[in-house]
Amino acid sequence: MNTPTYLSHFGIPTAPFGKGIEDQDLWLPPSKQEVVDGLCEAAEEHECVTVVGDCGLGKTCILRAVRHRLPATHYRLTYCHNATLGKRDFYRQLCLSMGLNPAATAASLFFAVSSHVQELGKDRIHPIFLLDEAHLLHSDTLDHLHILLNYEWDSRALLSIVLIGMPDLMDRLELRRHRGLLSRIHRRFTLLPLTHDDTADYLRTRLGRAGCDRDLFAADAVAMLHEHVGGALRDIDRLATAALREAARKKRKSVDADTLQRVLDAERRT
Repeated sequence: MNTPTYLSHFGIPTAPFGKGIEDQDLWLPPSKQEVVDGLCEAAEEHECVTVVGDCGLGKTCILRAVRHRLPATHYRLTYCHNATLGKRDFYRQLCLSMGLNPAATAASLFFAVSSHVQELGKDRIHPIFLLDEAHLLHSDTLDHLHILLNYEWDSRALLSIVLIGMPDLMDRLELRRHRGLLSRIHRRFTLLPLTHDDTADYLRTRLGRAGCDRDLFAADAVAMLHEHVGGALRDIDRLATAALREAARKKRKSVDADTLQRVLDAERRT
């Protein structure tokens, strides 16, 4: 496979802003590290959690960092991201994700999931359901989640649920019909955009992990990029890669504000 021209131009072995990064190498600013710490504490205490934030702020990175932190000998994480399913198909998805044979009826699916949770509890393994895009969950599914949390006459916390989604998730949970679930949410985290220093550190860290030992983004370019993306990591990845390509095409040794401006102008025209 041929190395992209911009990587050869800057002498970088691998693409610095791609998705191919291991859990242990994920970059997290202090504010998001605090969320990871809080999620791990909630897992240890068998609590339920919400994590809300706008698109691109690193919700999935946080979940991956939690996965890396929690030992598989004590925790069983089940990740579900297809939130647009009805209640029966939602439980069918859970069954498949947990390695169970999905049954035919909604009642049988629920029984299979809840029975598996109880069996894990006997083995001193705490299951955690990570429900991504939770703001898109059907109301009947949200209605039923608090029932899934009820074990042994609601006397034992055998399951934790982490609801991850956009800020309007909290608006939905505060509706009267979902108060049974909201009352079981012990911790509620809100992700904030990156600061300017976070953006600079992110660029530097990703370049360093790709094998680049120098700053390729001038200070004015970092400031412009931060202001434009509002701290969204996915947008930083996309625009930083495009800026490196543009700088290589112009035979520049680094990305300055003029180079980044050309990238932003080109994007506005598309």
